[in-house]
Amino acid sequence: MEMKDYIKKALSDRIRWVSSATGLTRAAVLVPLFQKEGHYHILFTKRTHRVKHHKGEISFPGGVVDEGDEDVEATACRETLEEIGLPREYVEILGRLDDAITISSAYLITPIVAEIAYPYPFSINADEIEELVEIPLEAFLEKERWKEKILFEGNERILGDFFQYEGRIIWGATARIMRQFLYVLFPDRGND
Repeated sequence: MEMKDYIKKALSDRIRWVSSATGLTRAAVLVPLFQKEGHYHILFTKRTHRVKHHKGEISFPGGVVDEGDEDVEATACRETLEEIGLPREYVEILGRLDDAITISSAYLITPIVAEIAYPYPFSINADEIEELVEIPLEAFLEKERWKEKILFEGNERILGDFFQYEGRIIWGATARIMRQFLYVLFPDRGND
């Protein structure tokens, strides 16, 4: 079975957790996969320091659900177009992951997994995105790249995942989404 078909099946053969939390801002992100040199990679964005939330963080393209969006897939695709210039026709939706909640900014995020065209002449929105970051999917399976750290949110202590790759750190909701994606794809290895 081709990897893309395996991902579709893995995502559709499971029961998604859908949050019933209230008072959170609805958002969607695209988890963009692409093939490069025979291997799957994931495309991330590094946010500028001019954005309102998550300044300088590595994240997935995405944002807040607008009234005019048909569904969360439409939100993720619209935001991806706005942030990196990738139109919907170059995005093949493969499925959804569980909802994720951000602690500090109170977002309820639906991650949409998709395969995107590559190579593609991306056009970065310089107000929101500093640069694009490509990371091979295999790198996320290397246990030594994952670390845990206790974070403080007010009086609460939270154990958070960090992923390190070539001097870059992915943490917060993005790291949690990646952990879950790995677990869905590789249940025997993805949640170590």
